[in-house]
Formats: sequence, C-alpha cells, structure tokens
Amino acid sequence: MTIVDGGESPSRLEGKISAMIVCWILGFGSLIAWNSMLTIGDYYYNLFPDYHPSRVLTLVYQPFAFGTMSILAYNESKINTRRRNIFGYSLFVATTSGRGGLGSFIGICAIVAFFGVADACVQGGIVGDLSFMLPDFIQSFFAGLAASGALTSALRLITKAAFEKSNNGLRKGAMLFLAISTLFEFLCVLLYTYFFPKLPRVKYFRSKAALEGSKTVQADLAAAGIQTKDDHHEQNERLSNKQLFIQNIDYALDLFLIYVLTLSIFPGFLYENTGEHKLGTWYPLVLIASYNVWDLISRYLPLVKSLKIESRKGLTIAILSRFLLIPAFYFTAKYGDQGWMILLVSFLGLTNGHLTVCVMTAAPKGYKGPEQNALGNILVLCLLIGIFAGVSLDWLWLIGKKNAF
Repeated sequence: MTIVDGGESPSRLEGKISAMIVCWILGFGSLIAWNSMLTIGDYYYNLFPDYHPSRVLTLVYQPFAFGTMSILAYNESKINTRRRNIFGYSLFVATTSGRGGLGSFIGICAIVAFFGVADACVQGGIVGDLSFMLPDFIQSFFAGLAASGALTSALRLITKAAFEKSNNGLRKGAMLFLAISTLFEFLCVLLYTYFFPKLPRVKYFRSKAALEGSKTVQADLAAAGIQTKDDHHEQNERLSNKQLFIQNIDYALDLFLIYVLTLSIFPGFLYENTGEHKLGTWYPLVLIASYNVWDLISRYLPLVKSLKIESRKGLTIAILSRFLLIPAFYFTAKYGDQGWMILLVSFLGLTNGHLTVCVMTAAPKGYKGPEQNALGNILVLCLLIGIFAGVSLDWLWLIGKKNAF
C-alpha cells in the first residue's frame, strides 16, 4: 500500500482525458433520472391533466434536494464522500428500476422525492470532490448534467414518433426512459466505485487534498491503495464554511439568480403557458429540447478562453441582465409565434449553461483542498436554493389563467 507523500507533478500524470470522460458520465448519471421524468411530462399530463404534473413534481423534488444538501453541506468535512456518492447513485438505481408508480400520481411524487435526496448526495459530493482537482473536470461534470437533458429530449422526440399511434404509446416511451436511466445509474456506480479512484490524476489531487488536511478523501484513497498519514496537523487549519460563504457571497448569489430565473420558466411555463401552435402536442417537447441542446452547447463555450467570463463583476452583470427574459417570455407567449418562443428558450439554455460553468470553475481557485471541497458543497446548496425558489415562483404564471387551479 502506497503512503501519501504528494506525488509527482500533475502535468506528467496520465489519465486526464479518462477522468474527464468519467466526470462527464457521472454528471450525465446525476440528472438522467430527473430529466427523464421531466421529458415524459406529456405522458403525465395525459394521465393527470388537472394536477399540473411538471410544476408539482419539480416542487416535490426540490425540498428534499435542498433539505438533504443543507445537512450534507453543513457536515461535509465529517462525511465519507465515497459512501455519500455511491449511496446517491445506488438510490437512483433503486428508484428507476421498477414500474415506478406510473399508475399513481402519489407514487410518482414519492419517487421524485427520492430523486431529490439522491441528487443532493451526488451533485454536492461530486462537485466538492472535483473542486480541488482541475477546472476541466468540473466543466465535464456540468456538461454531462446538460447532456442528460439533451439526450432525453432527443429520445423523447424519437419515442413519440415511434409510439404515437400504438396502444399505450406514451407509457411505452416512459418505461423505455426509466430503463435507460437505470442502466446509466448502474454504470455510474461501477465507474465511481472501481475505476475513477485509480486514475493517476485523481489519485494525485486526492493525495494533495489529504496532505492539506482533508478527511473526506481517505476512503477513496484507500480504494486506490493509498494510505494517508496523520502527521500534518499544522496544515489542518482551514476557513470555516461561514468565512468561505462570506468571501464568495457574490458567486453564491450568482448561482441562486441563474437558477431562480431558469426554473421560474423551465419546465412549467413551457408546458402550460405557451399556448397552442402549429406543432400541436410536439410544441412543448420541441421547446424543452431546444433549451436542453443549447444548455449543453453553452457548457463547452468556457473552454474557449476568449468566451469565458472571469470577472466577478462581469458575471454578476450578465446574470442580472437575464431577468429581462421574464417580460420577453410573457409578451412572446401572449403575442408572438412559436419561432420567437423557440429562440427565447434557446437563449435561456445558452446563458444558463455558460454562466453556470463560468461561476463553478472560477470560485474554487486560490483555496486549499478541504476549503475547495467545502466551497463546492456551499455553491451547490445555493444552486439548489435557487432552483427551489424558481419552481415556487413558477406558479405565479398561473395567476389570471382560466381553470388554473
């Protein structure tokens, strides 16, 4: 068994591309189950037309994600990150591998609650872990998150075309989505448990974090055959979560504002407030797909240095300017045609993904490993608070709408 001693320079280590691919898959697996539930929203509207499924399911999901993430972020330095992430992905497998209560709205809500718990375990744990590694790893993880939405949207369009005229066509498409989700969640469990910890780059950064006092990486290092030393007490001092939050309050507010706006529009408004157009029942699916595709593309834009926003003030200004989209969506839904709405939705996805990656890759710079891990958890918590606030505010679009409740 190897003993942690800092290792060689990361520039000489192999495994960067492999690690980025695994990070992408882990990100994909973190949201594939939830995106599958969102993308088959037309199936739920067919079953439960009076219950506002897209809004209710999102609102059920978020309190569990937010509550679990709050507890985990507060105690992140004491939690075994390896067990946390494996538990999260395993919970995804368990809740996507059955018939899933598709005949009962309450059963679906219960499954969605479990998705929220699993998401908090995985997303905060992985982001915290990657925050003391390379920014490219965080970018790949967040690109994987967006890819899950883009792929599920593409598959939904295909399955709708394939099953539209068959008996129980919507249900067949929904079950196919849950089967695909289960497969990817199981793959994530295997990759994170057996492959990712043994990559040279990953071992280097986790060893470095252990030398800087991180306790959360010990189980992962042990899985890679590396034993940690306990004689680095002088390096164990780190900023508290409160100090980290205060120093990065602008980044925290940025993430909150990004997602409070996005989720106040996506997906509820797109399903229920955009009216009827030539595309008919395809219209909300096309809108969801447009958002997801541009959200995915935009998460690769920061890899181009000239397109990456690194100024803290610049990020805040760009994020605040997105709120002009609210009146734009309102008037487009009321007076515009489907082309303008697709354009607006695409811009919403483009700015969401780009700004998210810019914030998440910039914030951890300049801190020690344990602090970067804590900051990653704090930022994910702020992101989830923004989502929770956004899905709550989304109900305001129903004011004045006939038969809304």
